Amino acid sequence: MNSELARYFCCPDQYLKFALRGPVSSDCGYFQFGDAATCFGSYHGQRAAQHPAAILHDALSDTVQENGTTYLPFIPSQVADNLRSEKYVADWRLAEPMSVLSRMYYFIRPILSVGVRRHLQKLYFRGWEKLPFPRWPVDCSVDNLFQQLLLLSLKSNGVNPIPFIWFWPEGASSCTIMTHDVESELGRAFCEKLMDIDDSFGIKASFQIVPEERYAVTPGFLDSIRHRGFEIAVHDLNHDGHLFEDKAEFLERAHRINSYGREYSTEGFRAGVLYRKQVWYDALKFSYDMSVPNVASLDPQRGGCCTVMPYFLDEVLELPVTTIQDYTLFYILKDYSINIWKQQIDLIMKKHGLLSFIIHPDYVIQPREQAIFKELLAYLRQLRDEKNVWTTTPSEVNRWWRQRDGMQLVEKDGKWHIEGLGKERAIIAYASEEDGRLVFSFQP
Repeated sequence: MNSELARYFCCPDQYLKFALRGPVSSDCGYFQFGDAATCFGSYHGQRAAQHPAAILHDALSDTVQENGTTYLPFIPSQVADNLRSEKYVADWRLAEPMSVLSRMYYFIRPILSVGVRRHLQKLYFRGWEKLPFPRWPVDCSVDNLFQQLLLLSLKSNGVNPIPFIWFWPEGASSCTIMTHDVESELGRAFCEKLMDIDDSFGIKASFQIVPEERYAVTPGFLDSIRHRGFEIAVHDLNHDGHLFEDKAEFLERAHRINSYGREYSTEGFRAGVLYRKQVWYDALKFSYDMSVPNVASLDPQRGGCCTVMPYFLDEVLELPVTTIQDYTLFYILKDYSINIWKQQIDLIMKKHGLLSFIIHPDYVIQPREQAIFKELLAYLRQLRDEKNVWTTTPSEVNRWWRQRDGMQLVEKDGKWHIEGLGKERAIIAYASEEDGRLVFSFQP
């Protein structure tokens, strides 16, 4: 009951006392937990809704606190896993992330003009804004679930405050990573200029490289990125949209993808088109993945992990894509501003989450798009300087999150201390209740 909550906050188990009210149903459904967390899981006592657009029952009304223990009508770790692994998505989508129409589209895509492709994509996404769940533009259901549980812990224990290890090093308010998916020869040729732009704002990025068919990947090209302090990750195999279509074919491709990971000396991976099937991830021998959107309303594979924090999928650390992609912003929504990005940034920072961006070198070559990208970089630099946002690279986030996951809070002589690798960068924070809300503060 407590493991995922304790792992999310890195707090002592002694403050987390939860139990089930009784046996839960064998099937899963939708319900609320407070105003801001949409949950999907097994439930005790009544049948949960079968669609997120239904009127959802609030599980708080079935939550009881007695003798310091909070009795819940659901299993929090199951709900968190269902959301982060997208198990709430209809079975046919989990079994086959590409529909028949999608396969036909990718088969004829090479002969379609850019204008025709964009028109077909707009038809596919028609009505996206009416999707009830995950909630656009950012869904924080998992984060709100865990915060509500910690608030209940404060109330049931009569303890104020609860210590935990802060999410980011040196007390940073949030974290930003910039990533560039290189999809074509045109984009490859623009990488040098793109690094110049990033460097002009003091921001280093990760370049996701397609190993086969798209363009030449030479040692000199990879070294030109690394020598400037930027990172490299493997981006699919050939970006044809078929990676997860067939299990046997996937395993063969995964073997080749893993070999490119070793050749490129990288621990990071991202699938093409953000297609994903988490139950197959054990075949990909990477330390971290960057293929799961927070909200996928405007992605070919719908769904979303409903969190703005990194999380573990067994041994793989997922760094979710938490903001809209440049292609979607410019060519699907026809929005040439950073307003949506700023809206998402504000929502993510309220949860102290990960600001993760995908900017393709292929789509910021022209002056108008490039100017918008520079405006975004200027805003991220401002957040770094004025709001203490940790601006770093995916591999550094992976290293920190794994170190934090291995740390422990230990009480000595009435004071809390952090033990574990990387503790010199870690900060003790405290969660307390203020006017019915959960608030965070740092140790003096």
